[in-house]
Amino acid sequence: GKGATMSETLYDRLGGEAGISAIAKDTINNHLINPKIMVRFQGADTAKLHQLVVEFFGMGSGGPQKYSGRDMKEAHRKMNINEEEFVAVIDDALKALDKNKIDGATKNEVLGILYSLKADIIRL
Repeated sequence: GKGATMSETLYDRLGGEAGISAIAKDTINNHLINPKIMVRFQGADTAKLHQLVVEFFGMGSGGPQKYSGRDMKEAHRKMNINEEEFVAVIDDALKALDKNKIDGATKNEVLGILYSLKADIIRL
């Protein structure tokens, strides 16, 4: 057997559009009840947010999606997000990945992507 081949993209391992959609939904739902960041999401258009997260992660993980939102810097400008809030978002994403039974290696890859965005998100 060849084991996991490179042809199995992160997109496939996250379960394609349906998998990413479920993970995005769970992550956003976690944000809405997370005391550290819920205030950031009050009154947010969560349906639109969900769509953008699915597009962003679909595109970024090898799927066919095209991201239609503003770039990360632009989207988070003037929000002055701090380190603690950034970590809270990542924790919520981790919980969602666990809930959706995503394996450790795949989870680490997603975390790597999230951490790579940090400079474009915090303290802007």
